[in-house]
Amino acid sequence: MRKALNHLRKCDPVLCAIIERVGPFRMQYGPAEFCSLAETILYQQLNGKAAATIFKRFAALAGEPLTPGGILKLSDEQLRGVGLSKQKSAYLKDLAAKTASGALDFARLPDLSDAAVIEQLTQVKGIGVWTAHMFLMFALRRPNVLPTGDYGVQAAIKKHYRKRKLPKPKDMEKIARVWEPYRSVACWYMWRSLDIKTL
Repeated sequence: MRKALNHLRKCDPVLCAIIERVGPFRMQYGPAEFCSLAETILYQQLNGKAAATIFKRFAALAGEPLTPGGILKLSDEQLRGVGLSKQKSAYLKDLAAKTASGALDFARLPDLSDAAVIEQLTQVKGIGVWTAHMFLMFALRRPNVLPTGDYGVQAAIKKHYRKRKLPKPKDMEKIARVWEPYRSVACWYMWRSLDIKTL
């Protein structure tokens, strides 16, 4: 990690100032497993409290840890009963079915390239590139991911690099080129910079 921070401090004065203000790098990682991806799908577009309540009810019904079989045995009525929308239920069932059939193999993901992981994950209904990027960063711990569709990273770049509006993916790529091969670390600092008072 020292190597990553030294590189980022040296290559980008804006980021160097952010690192000084934010302090030590403390990204929270999760397991690269079926259950963590199912949880990510459930949490999409819900506020934290509501999502946590629904997740607790859902997990009590499906069984913990979540398994494809546990989800596939539930009826649409049961899923609706714990507060899941028809769409969210369909996404979770699609994830469970693709995992159960082997179309999505979590054991193989660590050996695949970032692009191949994105391709694997986005075959599941309800998983877009943003979710795949988050899984790469927080579950597979990939060091060089740039989630160009992430609002927090866009907002931080707009603020710190004095852009008039939210940057387009190609502008983000241009700014982040010097961050390579540690773009994930730089993005964590971008997110954290929005939580603290920065100039």
